[in-house]
Amino acid sequence: MNTIELNRFVVILIYGSLVLLSFLKLTNPLKVNQKANFWFGMFLFLWSTFWLDEILSLAKISSIDIHSIFLIQFVQFLTPIIFFFSVLFYTNPAFKFKISDLKYVALPFIFFVNLLLLRSGDVEYQPIGEVVFIALILFQAVFYTGLSYLTIRKHQKRIQQFSANTEGINLNWLEYIILVLFIVSIVYVIYNVSYDASGLNIFINLAFLLVIYFVGYYSLKQKEIYPVEEKQREELISINPDPETEETKRKLISDDDLFKIKTQLEELMNSEKPYLDSELNLIKLAEQLSVSTHHLSYVINKGFQKNFFQYVNEYRIEYAKKLLKDNSNNKLSILGIAYESGFNSKTSFNTTFKKLTDQTPSEFKK
Repeated sequence: MNTIELNRFVVILIYGSLVLLSFLKLTNPLKVNQKANFWFGMFLFLWSTFWLDEILSLAKISSIDIHSIFLIQFVQFLTPIIFFFSVLFYTNPAFKFKISDLKYVALPFIFFVNLLLLRSGDVEYQPIGEVVFIALILFQAVFYTGLSYLTIRKHQKRIQQFSANTEGINLNWLEYIILVLFIVSIVYVIYNVSYDASGLNIFINLAFLLVIYFVGYYSLKQKEIYPVEEKQREELISINPDPETEETKRKLISDDDLFKIKTQLEELMNSEKPYLDSELNLIKLAEQLSVSTHHLSYVINKGFQKNFFQYVNEYRIEYAKKLLKDNSNNKLSILGIAYESGFNSKTSFNTTFKKLTDQTPSEFKK
């Protein structure tokens, strides 16, 4: 198989994988993160159109440059914003579009008008229109990928306020897509400015194929991020992700009540060891103390100067250190000790242990 044939095969794999993956996300057989998966499926389908002309050419259906078709150009321009909408719903499944969100239509509208002017045949506008065309694509890509990145970072702070195991819900995999999406937009610009059949060569296509399989693996294994029960979900989403803001510095409860709940919490953690439950979250702990999640979050933030994630995992690491020191536990592997201490993976255990002790569990044991 020569390079040209290999490239054609890779293009078929890319397009087929994206279409199949978009279908799986849109149908969502596992029924998790439903709104987010719908928008993510739409994003994947739009992404697949970047290879549509090559597919049609290979199938000998059309020799037309698909990327020059008005509707395709406009639809492809929406790729970053559709990705951003999926991020919005992954990080906040209760999100609802409001009239103020019409601002998201501004850039697509300008792009649409510019496309109309470019096709109007106005010779004087052509040079300006081409510059505007490229500038809008690049700006849209940078703006919405940047906004998506900030939204994910805010989400990662929020989940540490209510979950002690964030590995499966931190959306790290979406951050890698942000980088790829930006690169795709740049490649798309180059592809449109100077179309060349070898423009998207075998190396770039292979890189895209690997990224698509990465996206497929992590997006399909993404579990429900927030509790399905609507009241609990809205309660957790409403928790301020940044305990240092003025909003969270305001007193939710009196100093006496704060001290009382703080004392009860310490007694519970030392006597019943709820931190050994790998599924422990703010809701479960608040129920055991018979207090509201907002009050408990405030007590941990204000009374211990920590978020929920830090507070619980410090107890887990201390418990793990005891197991590592105890010679009677020599039969337990590092992974076994991680599970015994309340962690649900060796990776999160090693990362947290290293952060709190400046040593890996193996180094500490030696």
